[in-house]
Amino acid sequence: MVWPEILAVVFPTPWHFLVACLALLVAEMVYVLLGFGAGLISVGTLAFLLPEVRDVIVLILLVNLPAELYVVWASRQHIRWRGVAVLSVGIAVGIPIGAWMLTFSEPTLLLGLLGAVLVLVGTTFLILKNETRASIPAWSSPFVGLTSGLLAGLFGTGGPPVVLHYRLQGLAKTAFRGNLMALFLLMNLTRFPSYCAMGLVTTPRVIASAAVLPAVLVGAVLGHHIHLALSETIFRRWVNIGLVILGLLLLVRSAG
Repeated sequence: MVWPEILAVVFPTPWHFLVACLALLVAEMVYVLLGFGAGLISVGTLAFLLPEVRDVIVLILLVNLPAELYVVWASRQHIRWRGVAVLSVGIAVGIPIGAWMLTFSEPTLLLGLLGAVLVLVGTTFLILKNETRASIPAWSSPFVGLTSGLLAGLFGTGGPPVVLHYRLQGLAKTAFRGNLMALFLLMNLTRFPSYCAMGLVTTPRVIASAAVLPAVLVGAVLGHHIHLALSETIFRRWVNIGLVILGLLLLVRSAG
């Protein structure tokens, strides 16, 4: 099989391409189903598969945008835009602070603490099957956003605080997914021009993203149909399991 040179820049062989397609299909299915988890699957898989980590980061950014745009549009009536804006401001402030902190040290204690909280909350919600929500004061949103931004700047892991924030509110599945996707969409739309300005969005990476897009779209469609079919109870159970998995991974990373 003749492998195009332009694709070989990102995917060294057809096997790399096929495995990447499978990983992205599963990642996008989970992302559209729950509203989070794409990075958990795709970065973790592709970082081991592809030789250049910058290819992975740009590829995931580009393929996530269509799914985020679709879900946000479909869920627009359920999105609390004011709350999303407040969280976004906190994230925008926290990212440069986290990046600055990274130049001096890497405070893994913060990552470990967040991991422990996620495991505790996710496990508690799994045990208390009839729980619906917790009382979240409005003034906490900027701090949640700030924490998310700090973690994004320090470790590139900004999602867990906002996932926990929306889960504690006990939102219905469509609102939960829509609010998360709106927040991630704003973050990625901010990252995109920055990546372009830094020369990270190259022709081979754009073509590689277009090549895997069919697999991504199949995953997104599957995830959306599963999302519609799930009951609120089962959806929340899956989200709780996702919180526990996220927490465990953060604990492993902080220990490493």
